[in-house]
Amino acid sequence: MQVHEIQAGSIFVASRLPDADYVANPYTGCEFGCLYCYASFMGRFVGEPIPAWGKYVYAKVNAPARAVEEMERWPAKHRHDKILLSSVTDPYQGCEKELRLTRGILAALADAEYPGSVSVLTKSPMVLRDVDLLRTLPACEVGMTITTTDDALSRFVEVRAPLASRRMKTLKALSAAGVETYAFVGPLLPHFRYRPEELASLFKGIAECGVGSVYVEHINLKRYIADKLLPKIAELPDEARAVYASADTREHRAALDALVGDLMKEFGLRLRLSEVLYHNENNDQVAGRAGKRSVSEME
Repeated sequence: MQVHEIQAGSIFVASRLPDADYVANPYTGCEFGCLYCYASFMGRFVGEPIPAWGKYVYAKVNAPARAVEEMERWPAKHRHDKILLSSVTDPYQGCEKELRLTRGILAALADAEYPGSVSVLTKSPMVLRDVDLLRTLPACEVGMTITTTDDALSRFVEVRAPLASRRMKTLKALSAAGVETYAFVGPLLPHFRYRPEELASLFKGIAECGVGSVYVEHINLKRYIADKLLPKIAELPDEARAVYASADTREHRAALDALVGDLMKEFGLRLRLSEVLYHNENNDQVAGRAGKRSVSEME
């Protein structure tokens, strides 16, 4: 894993996400290398090709200092904006253990007695290290991305990320420590449509972690993602590949939406933003590419 140290021009960036005003990304790149990751496009900002995602990290080593400077200049109206750490990287990937950039940003927010909402989204149990800071922020919550309860499947699609079972345990520990939590089921894996018992197991497990609300997002199969993901599933059985062939159609999404809605009610969970998110409209043609490619073409 190559870790490069760089300087950030800014650390709090205005967001177009539906539930965040600003995002803070202390790193560009992510060592977890998840096959479905939409953030691989970020490589273009540091001169890295999309296929190299998961093999590099650019650490914005001045991020904590920039956070302090930017907050000092913020007008009062911004002090109630919602900040997300992070949107295109994992703030607690391995190099955070030594560099402590995410902790530095949280410390800056705590020192400034920031009253606005601060949301942390990660796949890593390392977040438990910073419970002391998280508990000092008056409107802080931590989300764990959990896509499955199957550790073997988790290892396949999420490569070097901490296993799903460890993330479940982390949610329980955070809740026990008095930190508000949520889960992010993203992407919603396509095969759940045909194995609803596995989706039920996932939401049941999340509810048992003390989580009350969940973001859910359909898989994004824009071309640059599909070109990386589809060759990896070429070795799977034909029926598994067929699931991905239909994964980006409206009919498939509607079927999964209905399952999610029923399970939210069954397990007493609240669906955040009141809908399953989808950020890849007008891309049904990717299903044709997935279905028509032969195994040899996809290798």
